[in-house]
Amino acid sequence: MWAPLAAKVDLEFSAPGSLPKGDAAWDASPALEAVLPMAAAGNGYWMAEAAGLAPGSLYRFRLDGGPARPDPASHHQPHGVHGPSRLTEHALFPWGDAGFRPPALSDLILYELHIGTFTPEGTFQAALERLPDLAGLGVTAVQVMPVGQFQGGRNWGYDGVYPFSVQHGYGGPEGFKRFVDASHRHGLAVVLDVVYNHLGPEGNYLRDFGPYFTGRYETPWGEAFNLDGPESDHVRHYFFQNVLHWLERYHVDGFRLDATHAIFDKTPAPFLGQLKELAARYGSVHGREPFFLAESDLNDPRLALPPEAGGLGLSAIYNEDFHHCAHALLTGERQAYYIDYGRMSQLAEALTNGFAYTGQYSPFRRRGHGRDARSLPSHALVAFLQNHDQTGNRAHGERLAALVPFEALKAAATLPLLAPFIPLLFMGEEYGEERPFLYFTSHSDPDLTRSVRRGRLGEFAGFHDGQPPPPDPQDEATFLRSKLQWEHREEARHGTLLAWHRELIALRKALGLGRGEIQRPKVTAWDEEGLLALVTQCGAARLLCLFNLCGAGRSVATAGLGLGSPDAHEAPVAAPGAALNRDGAAGNGAKQNGADETGWRLRLFSADARWGGPGSALSGDLGERTHLPPWSVAVYIREEAAP
Repeated sequence: MWAPLAAKVDLEFSAPGSLPKGDAAWDASPALEAVLPMAAAGNGYWMAEAAGLAPGSLYRFRLDGGPARPDPASHHQPHGVHGPSRLTEHALFPWGDAGFRPPALSDLILYELHIGTFTPEGTFQAALERLPDLAGLGVTAVQVMPVGQFQGGRNWGYDGVYPFSVQHGYGGPEGFKRFVDASHRHGLAVVLDVVYNHLGPEGNYLRDFGPYFTGRYETPWGEAFNLDGPESDHVRHYFFQNVLHWLERYHVDGFRLDATHAIFDKTPAPFLGQLKELAARYGSVHGREPFFLAESDLNDPRLALPPEAGGLGLSAIYNEDFHHCAHALLTGERQAYYIDYGRMSQLAEALTNGFAYTGQYSPFRRRGHGRDARSLPSHALVAFLQNHDQTGNRAHGERLAALVPFEALKAAATLPLLAPFIPLLFMGEEYGEERPFLYFTSHSDPDLTRSVRRGRLGEFAGFHDGQPPPPDPQDEATFLRSKLQWEHREEARHGTLLAWHRELIALRKALGLGRGEIQRPKVTAWDEEGLLALVTQCGAARLLCLFNLCGAGRSVATAGLGLGSPDAHEAPVAAPGAALNRDGAAGNGAKQNGADETGWRLRLFSADARWGGPGSALSGDLGERTHLPPWSVAVYIREEAAP
């Protein structure tokens, strides 16, 4: 155990079940059954050997005669963040996933879920019983929000304080192993959300042991980790071991790296780049390299560029720009950072180049923002319409289903699922869950509780003018309101939307969207009144998604869409030219190089009665004029002869 600040360390331990349960009992106990002085082992490490212990034995450390503390690398905290740590046996778990191989990065279809609100029970066991539903939907990976031990029973997980310990209330270590094993047996990879930028406030005792934190940097959520100062090698080692812990003991397949823009490191060998090196070494030994998916709001492609190109080599970046472009267009919101978005040209840019902001001035940030991402393959970007951040960090946690019409939900779903990026769905999105996903906590410290409440009120002081204040995060009702309503999944329009998502995912897989050979899509036409034509070459087939993202019907002259050869447009985003207007008049230069625009067959149309729409007058072929009802998308495929 690393405690370079201590002059004396004692290990306290007991046999399983020898002391009463409950945090109060542990706090009142001056020591466990046995006390063993630890010996200095050099470089700030201490060690001791204790005989007679077994899985279930409890232990903790006492530094310089001060308060007893749990193990910073505890694998189980059954009595909460203030109680003793528990020895855990990992080798005896009966894994049944030997034949599972995770999908390629380009085949990922992510489904983000929060264990506590995914089911009424809020446990790993209840969640694994729903895995057949996710496999039937067609997703290929579940992305699990953080499961590290946090205070109480209600939290998003980003207030975790024991990165190696699985939240006891969810089912502890055994429960998470069963969940991962079951996911693999259903063909689903598991991506675990990990937090390497801060720890939660309550039960955070790492600073008692050593210089885990630094005052040189600040994060919005707490002290930054010391990754580049004195003694930082040991702090980095702590997190490298954490990665191996999840890979080897829990068989996870990859990681979502929370808020990488708040991981501060100015060394020549950055921490994030060393994670990539660790992944490569692990892959060479085990035959599978774990994914590292980086959350970042910087629009910086260097996160996913290979090291030889000056990058850090991570697998992919969550594309906040894509979300902001789509959300602002769909909802009309322009508060806070949405002031930078809301133009169809920006969505077209994000669909073709990856980011909308590639260095331009951002009114919200009041500086230039972003960098061109065309050097990245499409599958190095994760595209989403909703996630826990963008939904839960709203004052009232409204999901998209509560903000836009049903027809808009169908059209919008097509954007991430039929673009060649890695798509992500947030739990319940596939059937239009209408309950909010709110911010909730269960802190026990009264001062911390008051601080969180004040902070939440202050955060939204100017974001949602005229709305009531956000719900109290500490109120259990806030947590209960955030649970999914599984009974709605197959009912009425919810069932139709679920079927629509299944159809889009099946089509995505059939076309191989996201694969390395799939080129970036081309926006061949757009205008600021809602029209967008998106064309993607998929091997011997071409995919056309023709969107009307506005509340008025559009009659479009097909000749104005520029659907010639795949290379007809050199520019990544076609200018609107003389515009495709409401009566369908074609812009100038309709045909590109005399290219043939026939042969497009209608594959899906969101306005069809089958999909709960107003009904369709479209034929099977793309005609000279196409009428798109409000908030609709028509999906065409054209098979092309091999050269």
